[in-house]
Amino acid sequence: MASVQTVIVGAGQAGLSLSYALSRRGHAHVLLERGRVAERWRSERWDGLYFQTPNLLVGLPGLPFPHSDPDGYSTATQIADYLEAYAESCAGPVRRGVNVERLTAGTSARFLMETSDGPLAAQNVVLATGPFQQPVTPSLLPASAPVQQLHAVAYRAPRQLPDGAVLVVGAGASGAQIADELLRAGRQVYLSVSRHRRAPRRYRGHDHVWWWIETGLAQTPPEKLSPDQSPVVHSGAYGGHTIDFRDYAARGMTLLGRAESADEIGMNFAADLAGNLAHGDAAYLGFLDFVDGHIERTGMDLSPDPVARRILETPPEMHAPLPRLEYRRDNIASVIWATGYALDFTWVDLPVFDANGEPCHVQGRSSVPGLYFIGLNLLSKLSSSFLLGVAEDAERLAGLIADDGTAEALRV
Repeated sequence: MASVQTVIVGAGQAGLSLSYALSRRGHAHVLLERGRVAERWRSERWDGLYFQTPNLLVGLPGLPFPHSDPDGYSTATQIADYLEAYAESCAGPVRRGVNVERLTAGTSARFLMETSDGPLAAQNVVLATGPFQQPVTPSLLPASAPVQQLHAVAYRAPRQLPDGAVLVVGAGASGAQIADELLRAGRQVYLSVSRHRRAPRRYRGHDHVWWWIETGLAQTPPEKLSPDQSPVVHSGAYGGHTIDFRDYAARGMTLLGRAESADEIGMNFAADLAGNLAHGDAAYLGFLDFVDGHIERTGMDLSPDPVARRILETPPEMHAPLPRLEYRRDNIASVIWATGYALDFTWVDLPVFDANGEPCHVQGRSSVPGLYFIGLNLLSKLSSSFLLGVAEDAERLAGLIADDGTAEALRV
């Protein structure tokens, strides 16, 4: 049986960052990737996706991100190409096309993995499969309904969809960008808007992600974050811009409240649209206040930005939005579920999960010696799952792994 000291499962930004940190320590390891490096960036993102972080703040230790516009935003393909280049120049050995089918406790080694390339033993295993593992599709719409339905993970471009109107369910970053792309392509679009938090694209001369770093918000540990974890809505598409769903409506999109139920004929929506828009506005203005307070406390010399505080009026019809759509009557041919993802560790047969299937860990270190997590949402801080924040977790975990005195040097 082949064996290795440390196995990293997943060669995305988290796995590659950890590999870089382990390589610098001379620690023997290998990365297993089910497809290509950064596979999800290539096969599970739509063609027109733009990264939501400005180029200035993109990059991992050891290799600058190539760009010509620091304030611009890159495509998913450009991010994937960068991670591929990073794997070639900065990371340890990557075994592509190897799927880990089961992870269990070992005997001579701590862990045994059943893979598509045969069994593999390891003293340490790091699960770096990311936070976007299993698409979540609500069981609202019967399969027999006369519409094409797909999760955002399977959406590629407007031309992929049949003729007719499109209903997008979900008002996070993905739902907002996909709905905007479809509208710009000339499609009739309905958008179901749930609770969300709007963010300014730029404020007082800087991108809002820059402000996350400058104010220390990106370093906030999970226990100190606001209990409101509704999705943050921002976009790097079309040059990057602040999203206001009322602007979408002014350009011809029909906004609806939260999707509540559905049958073979149509879908029903809550009458909460105006409240959800107000919730987004409150978060938006709260962020501006937060930044203004930081500027005042630190004495930064930045000009005020009163234009950013102008909030569009919510039209009267949005206080009484449509309560129901019917697919045939309203010419709806497609439903896109932009409803997020869940973790999927069903292949891990170890006692490290709670009753809801969530990993039990302290900043990535599990209760099982030698088993670690990296790249999860809020692993140790707000930015743990972001490309701009994962390297700090990688450096910390690499130190723990390399200092593990019980790990033996096994043959690769």
